[in-house]
Amino acid sequence: MPSSRKSPAAHLAPGGHPEAERTVAYFTMEVALDPRLPTYSGGLGVLAGDFLRSAADLQLPLVAVTLAYRDGYFRQRIDAAGHQVETPEHWDRAALLRRLGATVKVDIGSRSVVIGAWELLVRGVSGGVVPVVFLDTDLAQNVQADRDITDQLYGGDLEHRLRQEAVLGIGGPAMLRQLGYGHLSKFHMNEGHASLLTLRLLEEEMGDATAPTPRDVAAVRSRCAFTTHTPVPAGHDRFPATLVKEVLGARHTAVLESLGQLSGDVLNMTSLGTALSAYVNAVSRRHAEVARAMMPGVEVASITNGVHVAYWASEPMATLFDEHLPGWRRDSSMLRYASDIPLEALGAAHARSKQALLGIVAAHTGVRLDEDALTIGLARRVTPYKRALLLLSDPQRLTAIAEKHGRLQVVCSGKAHPRDLAGKETVSALVAAGRRFASSVEVVFLENYDMALAAALCAGSDVWLNTPQRPLEASGTSGMKAAVNAVPSLSVLDGWWIEGCVEGVTGWAVGEEPDGENAIAGTDEAAVLAVAGRDAASLYAKLDDVVAPTYFEKPDDYLRIRRAAVALNGSFFSTDRMAREYARAAYGLGPHDVL
Repeated sequence: MPSSRKSPAAHLAPGGHPEAERTVAYFTMEVALDPRLPTYSGGLGVLAGDFLRSAADLQLPLVAVTLAYRDGYFRQRIDAAGHQVETPEHWDRAALLRRLGATVKVDIGSRSVVIGAWELLVRGVSGGVVPVVFLDTDLAQNVQADRDITDQLYGGDLEHRLRQEAVLGIGGPAMLRQLGYGHLSKFHMNEGHASLLTLRLLEEEMGDATAPTPRDVAAVRSRCAFTTHTPVPAGHDRFPATLVKEVLGARHTAVLESLGQLSGDVLNMTSLGTALSAYVNAVSRRHAEVARAMMPGVEVASITNGVHVAYWASEPMATLFDEHLPGWRRDSSMLRYASDIPLEALGAAHARSKQALLGIVAAHTGVRLDEDALTIGLARRVTPYKRALLLLSDPQRLTAIAEKHGRLQVVCSGKAHPRDLAGKETVSALVAAGRRFASSVEVVFLENYDMALAAALCAGSDVWLNTPQRPLEASGTSGMKAAVNAVPSLSVLDGWWIEGCVEGVTGWAVGEEPDGENAIAGTDEAAVLAVAGRDAASLYAKLDDVVAPTYFEKPDDYLRIRRAAVALNGSFFSTDRMAREYARAAYGLGPHDVL
């Protein structure tokens, strides 16, 4: 919640750092800090929020920058025909954030745009604090077109996106300086949306010069770090040179040209960010292999994603950990000792989480699910490569599995981007699936997937399903949230699950081991369908031969798998571990800089 403090520096000690002592600035296009703040669309923003919570826990000397989207991402409603309908998600910024008095100006297009700022303090369990600065152009000093720059996350056309990225990347460093953050030595770009900050830093090094020198470039590279999050082309912004010149102006364009960053008359934000960063990382070991193939000549390290364990543990599970694993909130590695938790106690805690989820389903849909049925959680951003329909591709086979072993129920959720027509068709198909199955298989779709719904789904499911097209799942974190809550995964071997899957111990693998596929694999439709067919066969076989029989016939064995998911995966795939890795490898911080 917002603070009533008069001055940031006066409030942050002890356990925090005044502005002048903060050395790391973290830039992200989206961030998920509270379900009431619709400033995120999915995994990228949720990861950013978890990272900032851990940064506060560890008392890292960090400040974050994002945008204050007036209309959020969007609120999803499913109409009577089963189609996704989007409406703006208005929220009261003044009720949730604190307005800062500082403003800066950035030339965007033909006008000078005034940028204001809001602030939210992320407080850690240790007393540490990370300020998050939300940039805002919805100010009376701006014409309406400029007020609308920060209207909606991922809305509008290419020009609108570039204008937003100019506010973040060019306006952000200026705002931090205006707010007193005068000793920043590292700038971390959470994906290419923030890459224009390298341009801002480079022009500060250049002074009045018309082109950067090698020394200027080296000075900026030494201060920058870049994280790439996806091999999917939509995650790598590209803008035509004519638009770049129109929006950013002649000087910025000339500097980009001098860097060779308008190759082919296109500005690739990933190329810009990586070219001017001394440290570049992918978000899993497998993703690093894919990213190196995509970006020849770029040295790509890997820091596998994690989740904030204390945030995502359900109330029943957190109470159980408090009893058996004292200190786990401060040190998530304590979950390693979950192997000592009695199976009966673990089962009772999960049963309460499951009851809570089924209560939400009943309240949202009117459908009362069976507490004893095997409940499969399926909730991600809805887009074709996530293959949300793979489980439902053979209704007869799925029904036969249920009739053989016991009732199955699938609780699914997810938003499709408003312009992703194939994704929206998938949403409609998921909604319609509930009408196609026999009574032994129940399928329900929960609309308006958000942080709160994700928490309930990850905690209350019996098994977590993830079936993306390899190798496009860079990491994935929903299965990590499930593991914290004693929910094993049934997932394709891609992203984090290659590292987390111990077959039959922490969950189960779907499909084959990676075989050297590269980032552009899957462009041939016949090949895509063939792989999907094999993966579907593998999925049904695992459900039929292992998952359902264990759940219904060997409940104690299933509880042991639940417990191993916590002990092996919940303890390791945390943003506590992840933030420590960034502190050392990307920020150059020593042990004395981290709690």
